[in-house]
Amino acid sequence: MSFLENNLLSMMMLIPLVGAMTLLMIKGQDSDDAKLNIRAVTLLCTILVFIGSIILWYNFDNSTADYQFVENYAWFGDTIRYHLGVDGISMLFVVLTAFLMPIVILSTWEAVDTRLKEFMIAFLLLETLMIGVFSALDIFLFYVFFEGGLIPMFLIIGVWGGANRIYASYKFFLYTLLGSVLMLVAMLWMVLESGTADIPSLMNYSFSAEAQTWLWLAFFASFAVKMPMWPVHTWLPDAHVQAPTAGSVILAGVLLKMGGYGFLRFSLPMFPDATNDLAWIVFGLSLIAVIYTSLVALVQSDMKKLIAYSSVAHMGFVTIGIFTLNQQGIEGSIFQMLSHGIVSAALFLCVGVVYDRLHTREIDRYGGLSINMKRYAVIFVIFTMASVGLPGTSGFVGEVLVLFGAFEYNSWVAFFASFGVVLGAAYMLWLTRRLIFGDLVKDDVKAMPDLSAREMLMFLPLIAVVFWMGIYPNSFLEPMHKSVEKLMTQTSVAHTATHKE
Repeated sequence: MSFLENNLLSMMMLIPLVGAMTLLMIKGQDSDDAKLNIRAVTLLCTILVFIGSIILWYNFDNSTADYQFVENYAWFGDTIRYHLGVDGISMLFVVLTAFLMPIVILSTWEAVDTRLKEFMIAFLLLETLMIGVFSALDIFLFYVFFEGGLIPMFLIIGVWGGANRIYASYKFFLYTLLGSVLMLVAMLWMVLESGTADIPSLMNYSFSAEAQTWLWLAFFASFAVKMPMWPVHTWLPDAHVQAPTAGSVILAGVLLKMGGYGFLRFSLPMFPDATNDLAWIVFGLSLIAVIYTSLVALVQSDMKKLIAYSSVAHMGFVTIGIFTLNQQGIEGSIFQMLSHGIVSAALFLCVGVVYDRLHTREIDRYGGLSINMKRYAVIFVIFTMASVGLPGTSGFVGEVLVLFGAFEYNSWVAFFASFGVVLGAAYMLWLTRRLIFGDLVKDDVKAMPDLSAREMLMFLPLIAVVFWMGIYPNSFLEPMHKSVEKLMTQTSVAHTATHKE
């Protein structure tokens, strides 16, 4: 076990890279045998990484807030180090990433046929970079992984996307890159000021109150775009609509969570004064997102756009929970991110299933799918109920914890946030009514076959996790308890110390 403890995270990041190099050695990609080999190698690599994440979770010690599975080696001199490790917060996001990737690859088995080798290489590289973001304990190493993930997703949208893929991919790239430039400048200043790039050390360093404000705003510029928060959310609907189904799944399931993770890892513990002083900005923008984007979702005619706007609203709940600065709110926001990662991924996969059959995402082109696609109808309704927060599903636990945390912080914040729950039910039930129920009158819709065995295999793990999280949430909350307690201590102690100065 000692070898695994010392190298597990690197092994999980290395496996997709080895898989990508293996794909490069497969000759051609036009023959059926070559395509099968490409898909099989990619799927095998993602399954191996998922097994690694199960080992990570199984051997994780819930009784401590210390970083575990730590690797620390010199990289560039002694300032920038190859420093990896996970705590109770980041470990869960590593598991989420590893869990979704095999399902994503399975979803592309028949949907993607052109330039297949490059497509799979892009996803394998993306997996390495995403795990790196949640594992990095060096601030520059974090930045390399954080920004590196833009490149594979830029290519996935720009090469394999829809008719307006070039516009959407450049918009996605420029929005996220420009926000992160300010974060890089802030990181450079922090390292020069503190003399270290080590994230745990920076958490314990007391920056002046004035410096904290500017640093907080610089990091906020990057994480707000990544979440995305209103009004810098406009890249997301375009990216989702144009991205292939697999791209939308990873974008909603994992990439959006990097913004919330960034707030938890940097903004709260490193800039506690600024966090307390500027939280009103986050609450204001989050409440606008929860209500406004929910209303926008109600009038959408494109299924992907509707789910994309719902993601903005759900991420608004997440930022509200994070900045309540109490245990219920923060744990609720982390749980909500995990739940949204599963549920939004499943909903985008549901859209992909009907798109592959009818090649349109217009809601009005469907109707009555419960008559000829019974298995699909049941699965879609399950994920709809999880999205609106039905008790017994993952969505309920996250929303309730966030609302309790918000009520403890400020009753008005909780009051307005609760409107988002009502509006969320409205647009998701309205979508279900038009898509699943009603009369089956269109001939091409009548001819659509129900879910295949491969598609069922794709959805069943997601359904199991949705009910597991809803019925026994403590298995996900326990690992994060100590880390969240430590985060709150860092925030409150640093805040008090700076004010005494």
